[in-house]
Amino acid sequence: MKRMGLTTTSRSFREDILPFKLYQKAKKFGVWNPRDIDFSQDKEDWKSFTDIEREVLLRIIALFQGGEEAVTLDLLPLILTIAKEGRIEEEMYLTTFLFEEAKHMEFFRYTLDQIGEKGDLTLFHSNTYKAIFYEILPEAMEKLLTDQSPEAMAEAATVYNMFTEGVLAETGYFGFYQTLEANKMMPGLLKGVGLLKKDESRHIAYGTFLLQRIISEHPHIFDQVEKRMEELAPMAIALNTEGYERSGNPFGNDKQAVLDFTMKQLAVRMEILARAKGKRIEEIYHSHEKEYGVL
Repeated sequence: MKRMGLTTTSRSFREDILPFKLYQKAKKFGVWNPRDIDFSQDKEDWKSFTDIEREVLLRIIALFQGGEEAVTLDLLPLILTIAKEGRIEEEMYLTTFLFEEAKHMEFFRYTLDQIGEKGDLTLFHSNTYKAIFYEILPEAMEKLLTDQSPEAMAEAATVYNMFTEGVLAETGYFGFYQTLEANKMMPGLLKGVGLLKKDESRHIAYGTFLLQRIISEHPHIFDQVEKRMEELAPMAIALNTEGYERSGNPFGNDKQAVLDFTMKQLAVRMEILARAKGKRIEEIYHSHEKEYGVL
């Protein structure tokens, strides 16, 4: 591919659009180091847990670490696609996106190292989990290497941003807080999850912006996204139910609250995307971060 030109002088950047604003926020809030977090109390808490309590927490951490590794590995085709389209402000933001995903993966591995857990945790990766992170996610993202159509882009953003991050990860954070915050346990882990959640709010915002941009230009894509989310919804419910079936509920979590939260996230994602129908593209570019729940 021969590059036709660069925006070195007269154009500059579009500093007034959402991707560039997300880039600025990422520079300000996204540069935190997992290794600066104090895990001394976490180590003591870990010793006090029963075997079944440890199993519950190890399962959650294993799902998160594996998920963060998957999204780190799978993001590059999207970055390449956006770069090929010459959307420089979006690519600038996506450079921070990839850095943050790698940092999140490191955070969960570092947490395990600090509490002394060195075993193979893939035993917690159920068939449902593997279907999502070993098959559906990589397939949707890798397709962008050969197909950059609006339909392929929408599939990638739906699976990655709307479902994996906007539903599964958000429900996982909810589960962490239900399990640990109410019991005043594992403050280092909770601190990292809080920082990670802020990063992810920007990731979800970008994915929502991307889908809204595509839907604005290609209205039929909304139906595709809606159908895909309906197909994926049962997998979210299954994943959040499996933990209770395997290990019970030693922390006394409200199982129904977790399932309700999952369904709420599914509904919220589609509600926000529906706002793109009939919107002019410039309206979407100039959306405010708060409209997307950026923390």
